[in-house]
Amino acid sequence: MLPLMLISCDEMFDTHPYDVDFSGEPGINDKQIAKIRQAFDDKDTLRIAFISDTHLWLSDARDEVVDLNRRSDIDFVIHCGDLTDTGTAKEFEWSRDILQGLRYPFVALIGNHDFLGTGDQTYSVMYGPMDFSFIAARVKFVCLNTNATEYDYMAAVPNFDFMEEEFTKDSARFDRTIIVMHAPPYSDQFNNNVCKAFRRYLDFFPGLMCCVYGHNHSDKVDDIYGDGLLFYGIDCAEHRNYRIMTITPDRYEMEQIRY
Repeated sequence: MLPLMLISCDEMFDTHPYDVDFSGEPGINDKQIAKIRQAFDDKDTLRIAFISDTHLWLSDARDEVVDLNRRSDIDFVIHCGDLTDTGTAKEFEWSRDILQGLRYPFVALIGNHDFLGTGDQTYSVMYGPMDFSFIAARVKFVCLNTNATEYDYMAAVPNFDFMEEEFTKDSARFDRTIIVMHAPPYSDQFNNNVCKAFRRYLDFFPGLMCCVYGHNHSDKVDDIYGDGLLFYGIDCAEHRNYRIMTITPDRYEMEQIRY
């Protein structure tokens, strides 16, 4: 008879992949936003790099950071979500460590892949609230969680109450607005029952300039609603390109950068 061997779970596994436990400081977005506000609150021209969907294309994401860092004309970076592929704490650490190699401030939205397992909890601790905003050069960047499918459509996603608050919050400090999200209207993750209501809410933001999103793994410019409001899709890291937006007092320009 073979001897009976009893091994505890603690001896078999150091951690569970979906433990909400990671190394490093929490609340990254708030700390980065403080840097952005201090540096660019009174600036009249901005250059923002938009990246998205790094998933587990880690070598491509590292190259993306290298390419961004070789430039001297970027003010900050916005990651449009899907920092991970399966939402594990280790994946969040890997993507965070890559982003922290940027020589610029950065913020990151949550993507649908970041919800898997307990990923939404890890994101909330590591980065902060899933809906957030900040102001730079009198432009408000409203960053929205639009991953409705991950809640089985049972949560307020997109959060219209949050959007209403942002119409007027800090109104003396901004004249124009850019909406950033992961999943765009009419995509598989958006709550498409409220697409028309979402568009009406957008009109209440002062000086709405455009919307920016990720998720679809393609570089695309689209007038989704057919009314002149442009939506810019940011490609994934695997396809090795990103966009830089230049905002001046009276206009903006978007350019695609390949690396």
